[in-house]
Amino acid sequence: MRTRFILIQTSHAGNVGAAARAMRTMGFDDLVLVAPRWANVLRREETIQRASGALDVLARARIVDTLDEALDGITHLCATAMVPRDFGPPTRSPREHLGPLAQQQDQHVAFLFGSERFGMRNEDVYRCHVALSIPTDPDFGSLNLGAAIQVIAYEWRMALGGFAVREATAPAQLADARAVAGMLEHWERSLVKVGFLDPDAPKKLMPRLAQLFNRAQPTPEEIHILRGIAKAMADAAQGGTYKKTPSPVRDEGSP
Repeated sequence: MRTRFILIQTSHAGNVGAAARAMRTMGFDDLVLVAPRWANVLRREETIQRASGALDVLARARIVDTLDEALDGITHLCATAMVPRDFGPPTRSPREHLGPLAQQQDQHVAFLFGSERFGMRNEDVYRCHVALSIPTDPDFGSLNLGAAIQVIAYEWRMALGGFAVREATAPAQLADARAVAGMLEHWERSLVKVGFLDPDAPKKLMPRLAQLFNRAQPTPEEIHILRGIAKAMADAAQGGTYKKTPSPVRDEGSP
């Protein structure tokens, strides 16, 4: 499904860069500028800086003189208008409108954003099928252009299916049953030495600890830590002083 973001008479170069960044994070790259203030806006330093690496979007972006040119090939127009109109298309929240729209595979969608100072002109809004209004605090509904584009791009991407969340770290390797059982035996001996467990009347202490650690699903590293705690308890019970084994990992600044 084709998706286009159209900025009409944008006056701040930084907002063009912010638009490119917002689009790129959601996987969109069709940006059209209608009569921007700066003819070289796509090459201005502020634009490039605010794009934060979304240079492929800027490279593909087009500048046109009229909205008609920007709408070539588009079949469904979405205005973004915070100010209600007495006449025009229905006003909907992005989530309300974009979910059903995403099911219409034959649509080519454009999101229109007006100038920073004046918003969208009535005649441009009247051409649209819907006016999207981002739900905000009624007492403070002011969104800058880049933020508004990010919200719309996110809602549209989610309506289209979204992206899978990538794990920041690799999934943890779990300790096997043998390692857990060995750790529990170590703990049992240490708990007897410190007087916490009566071997003649153990009751349900060890089965309960077994259930606890099975729920916790410890990693091999965590099993190592728990065994270290058990050893420290046993050493303390015998009147000794627990000495931590030096880590084989040296500081980066070590010679």
